[in-house]
Amino acid sequence: MENLFNELGLVPALVEGLKKENIVTPTTIQEKCIPAALENKDIIAQSETGSGKTLAYLLPIFQKMDVTKKEMQTIILTPTHELAIQIERQIELLSKNSDIAVTSTPIIGNVNIARQIDKLKEKPHIIVGSAGRILELIKKKKLSAHTIKTIVIDEADRLLDMHNIDAVKAIIKSTLKERQLIIVSATISKEAENIAKNLMKDPEYLKVEESHTISTNISHMYFLSEQREKFDNLRKLVRMINPKKAIIFINKSEEIAMITEKLKYNGFKAEGIHGTSMKENRKKAMDDFRSGKIQLLVASDVAARGLDIKEVTHIFNLDMPQDPKNYLHRVGRTGRAGESGVAISLITEQEKDIINRYEKNFGINISAKDMYLGKIVDLKIHKRKPAKDRQDKQSFAKPGKSKTMKKS
Repeated sequence: MENLFNELGLVPALVEGLKKENIVTPTTIQEKCIPAALENKDIIAQSETGSGKTLAYLLPIFQKMDVTKKEMQTIILTPTHELAIQIERQIELLSKNSDIAVTSTPIIGNVNIARQIDKLKEKPHIIVGSAGRILELIKKKKLSAHTIKTIVIDEADRLLDMHNIDAVKAIIKSTLKERQLIIVSATISKEAENIAKNLMKDPEYLKVEESHTISTNISHMYFLSEQREKFDNLRKLVRMINPKKAIIFINKSEEIAMITEKLKYNGFKAEGIHGTSMKENRKKAMDDFRSGKIQLLVASDVAARGLDIKEVTHIFNLDMPQDPKNYLHRVGRTGRAGESGVAISLITEQEKDIINRYEKNFGINISAKDMYLGKIVDLKIHKRKPAKDRQDKQSFAKPGKSKTMKKS
């Protein structure tokens, strides 16, 4: 099956470059997208998280890139700093492994614009970043929009919303009419789809239905806990397991800073990412997590969207997501590239119905576990003494309370 990428029309250099990443078989969205993109068609590609959408558009861009020209030829728009950096790293890796001299630079808001202007003077082939800052640089005539051949809108459901659409439209209008437009997203609303079609020329709609399957490399477990005791139990589990890299998911973005500070207070190397963070702080947190300087990353579903980080060994659900799709996306951050992973959920008695629903939806087993004598054990293999009995013993042993002690 190693010739499948060749059959999609890719040049040998790219196929060999993919092999160096142990990628030999294209995903479904790559099979659909690559040939259409190589034909310069406008594309709307919808496929679930982790299905290989980034390479689906990057590979054709690399193949069509005229590396003999020192000019900007592609703009990739992203809604978050983290996604821009991930795409930038994939471009660098693909360029190195394929020996195709494609250059790129990230352009995002809330960072030093003078440095970005200096980078643009080098005429990188690909610009990756936020619509607002890229439009600002186009207006300042620091970014040559007339040489752009392809525009990619990644995570289009967010970039085509009311907050970003004006900037996106302005960028597209600043380029020549014969440019190619590729729109990709895990989900695309009818409204976003209609907006996209109005921006494109006879687009091909490539949709891969979600499989709702979870990697068999991931084991799932849950621990029963009172709501007020969830953090303490999380702390004990992290201390007990000592994961190499773990992401802790919570539902409310406003609680990320609080949970992060509690973890730090307990001696853990932890950072949190949320929408209100300064871009520099988010970047540093992600870089430190990738490099292993920090062990724990605290995030909400929104903040962690699109994250692709290697060697994440554990996922902790401090809060349970109500939407089953979010459980799918959370646990999909571990067990990647053939590695094993563990997903641990801390739930109340009332949340057991959620566990049952996830088991049914995804065909998985989420085992009931407990902590006993410093180890993780099956909930049913031991019987702990009732809390009242344990409390009585502790009270009996308290100094100054024993009635058996007498003055000599």
